[in-house]
Amino acid sequence: MSRFSYSKLLHLFKTVSPNLHLSGSRSPAVCCKRVIRRKTSSVPERERLDKQKQHMARGLPKQKPIAGVEQVIVVASGKGGVGKSTTAVNLALGLMANDPHVTVGLLDADVYGPSIPKLMNLKGNPELTDKNLMRPLVNFGIPCMSMGFLVEDVAPIVWRGLMVMSAIEKLLRQVDWGLLDYLVVDMPPGTGDVQLSITQNIPIAGAVIVSTPQDIALLDARRGAEMFRKVNVPVLGLVQNMSVFQCPNCHHQTHIFGADGVRELARNLGVEMLGDIPLHLNIRETSDQGQPVVVSSPDSPEAEAYKKVASAVVQRLHKSSSG
Repeated sequence: MSRFSYSKLLHLFKTVSPNLHLSGSRSPAVCCKRVIRRKTSSVPERERLDKQKQHMARGLPKQKPIAGVEQVIVVASGKGGVGKSTTAVNLALGLMANDPHVTVGLLDADVYGPSIPKLMNLKGNPELTDKNLMRPLVNFGIPCMSMGFLVEDVAPIVWRGLMVMSAIEKLLRQVDWGLLDYLVVDMPPGTGDVQLSITQNIPIAGAVIVSTPQDIALLDARRGAEMFRKVNVPVLGLVQNMSVFQCPNCHHQTHIFGADGVRELARNLGVEMLGDIPLHLNIRETSDQGQPVVVSSPDSPEAEAYKKVASAVVQRLHKSSSG
């Protein structure tokens, strides 16, 4: 199957809500509402507020589970460049490595900068089912979906918010995931429209926040954790990435980005510390080769670190669901 052209992809994601009016346009409905508002100005204040509340509630999206998916885990960071996507990939593989009986999927929600195709060594377009659903591409036993499968490798996604929201909706709803115990979602960095859209549209079992110990990264990690709290998504815990560098020759350890900054932040936020991932050449090389360290070097200390994080995530999920 050939790759989608940019114009075809634009048409695919151009569907927006028929009730949506762009700023600057005036529909008859808007004018009617203004007339009605003037005529009902004498309605008691409490009744007016109740009607306003009902009207606002109608505009909010209702959470609807993804068909076949038991639990959704989002992997997020307040800042880019802290190793979030690498952590998401190895977390998904770690969940399967710890328990071969579980089924895990991976969704790349970073529309502007998709990394999953490279990290999972996947190329090509998803096929369509009879129900017009996209079939995920699979590697290492994990079905994956990403915007990177729909555009050329170097093609920029130059879209405004409405187009991105439509794309996210289709990546969530128009994919045939089959039956999954866990869907790991690699979120874009920051606390913007995509994060809000996902958290408002689907029930999320918990969020994993990834950060380096550096002070500037910790500021944004805190913002990310607070955002999830505001939208009532449980924060499963924090992962301290690039925590320490060990010289391969003399084995001296250096905390390049600082020591235990994420651990201290977890303490201040009152959340769990899920684990430490070292700054190691093996992780970088295997990621660039599309052979994640958990599958290419399963017995290495780096792979064990990711598997410990995966185990801690499962424990937090059990505790959260039982509590």
